[in-house]
Amino acid sequence: MRKLLNTLFITTPESYLSLDGNNVVLLKEGKEAFRIPVNNLEGIICFNYLGASPKLMQYCTENNILISFMSPTGRYMAGINGKIRGNVLLRKKQYLNSENMEFSLEISKTIISSKLYNSRAEICRSIRDNSDKIDVTNLEKASDGLKQSISYIKSCASFNDLRGLEGDSARLYFSVFNDMVIQQKDDFVFCGRTKRPPLDNINAMLSFGYSLLAHDIEAALLSVGLDPYVGFFHTDRPGRISLALDIMEEFRSVLVDRFVLTLINLRQIKRSDFIHKESEGILMTDDARKTFLCEWQKKKQEEIIHPFSGEKIKMGLLPYVQALILSRYLRDEINAYVPYYKR
Repeated sequence: MRKLLNTLFITTPESYLSLDGNNVVLLKEGKEAFRIPVNNLEGIICFNYLGASPKLMQYCTENNILISFMSPTGRYMAGINGKIRGNVLLRKKQYLNSENMEFSLEISKTIISSKLYNSRAEICRSIRDNSDKIDVTNLEKASDGLKQSISYIKSCASFNDLRGLEGDSARLYFSVFNDMVIQQKDDFVFCGRTKRPPLDNINAMLSFGYSLLAHDIEAALLSVGLDPYVGFFHTDRPGRISLALDIMEEFRSVLVDRFVLTLINLRQIKRSDFIHKESEGILMTDDARKTFLCEWQKKKQEEIIHPFSGEKIKMGLLPYVQALILSRYLRDEINAYVPYYKR
């Protein structure tokens, strides 16, 4: 099992990264701000930075350290990685299967089924934990609707059918997101999913979390030799990590959505942690991003029992387990791809 290593987050504005020996050095206004050994890093995520030295980028590509570049709002922009590891036959199988519409539709149905199941699980959790504080009727109605949608997935005969069902289900799920906010309800009002830019505090947090999750999944796919840019449900598009976005559907609600709700309900993030800009929507402050990242790393250290492997693993390893399962399926070592279903 892959060891859960560290990710270095660069949130300091106007900073430049360089390499000195085996250390990543952050320079601000030409002066060293801090340094950290690069040996144990598995990834570097940069927000609002000036650049990185070619020497550092070369070192990272040679040592399989993924560098991801994000906008200040957390939108994934680009990534730098080394050679894709693993058997070339695995990637050839991935490319061939991605062109097979029947294969792609079946695995996409499996993934979306997991997404809806996990979304419903989070709704049911809110009902179970906070029935005295929330509108249970709304949540139960949404839960029943998602359950019905899951039963319809098998009958989807085309990607248009599946995408339509997935879109309707996402709107139903997000229609009750406000009901799962228990604390600070006046400061955190969700009016539907908005992305570029996010138009409220909750959307700003969701976009930020999804970007972090996309980075982790991209790194996991690369680690087993899969190409994160060639997916089955998300169509190929230059610069889009389609396979990473496919796998991310399984984890959106259980990793990011629940995490955002927890930060709000525990008052770890407050209204004052956001900046409202007309042209850029809602931005998290530097301090808010640091709090988010610190708690995100703690979340990844929590242990669960993986429902397929039966092993106790840290939550941060979930993308790696799913990447391994997918690679085994593409190699015909198992009969089906088994997505993550939250227990």
